[in-house]
Amino acid sequence: MYERLVRDGQQPKALIIACADSRVSPEHITQAGPGELFVCRNAGNIVPPFAEMNGGVSSAIEYAVVALGVRDIVVCGHSDCGAMKGLMQPGALTDMPNVATWLRHSHAAERIVCEAYPDDIDPKDRLRALALENVVVQLAHLRTHPSVAAALARGRLSLHGWFFEIETGTLHAYDGRRFVALTDDGALPVAEVSVPRRAAPDAGAPVAAE
Repeated sequence: MYERLVRDGQQPKALIIACADSRVSPEHITQAGPGELFVCRNAGNIVPPFAEMNGGVSSAIEYAVVALGVRDIVVCGHSDCGAMKGLMQPGALTDMPNVATWLRHSHAAERIVCEAYPDDIDPKDRLRALALENVVVQLAHLRTHPSVAAALARGRLSLHGWFFEIETGTLHAYDGRRFVALTDDGALPVAEVSVPRRAAPDAGAPVAAE
């Protein structure tokens, strides 16, 4: 098998951006074999918005889309996420300044939960809501990357938001409005379908002679 992987090269079906949590393995969740997934893991399954400063996540996205030609990108969050707990309790990050700085990319999700959800929501439900909203925020960040934006416009890429419930093994997918639990006989919801589009539909059309 490994000889074939070297001979034929890698041809992953998707890029999965997941949390570094040791309990969450994209390959195990999807039952994928070697060479089938291009995986990028970090604390909080975060996608920094595109910027001139180079970073590992941004480089992985660009390579997956441009060099490997993946047709799907998945941002996968999960229950009982330590990074999301850190957002809820910033005092716990006093001795982890790098983690605190990294989590600034999830501040929009924290703001959403603080202002759009009830004040008296149960702490466990608040943590779950924060993890779900964080996936949606990171999907928005994905669209700022030039390689992703171009592939979406060309109809060659679809974006997915997943949430893995560790305690039940249930996988939820974002349909563009809410997360729904996946079933064996149900279709896989897509956060953003790959549809070719042009904001300037007349661009490139022949110009009539005067």
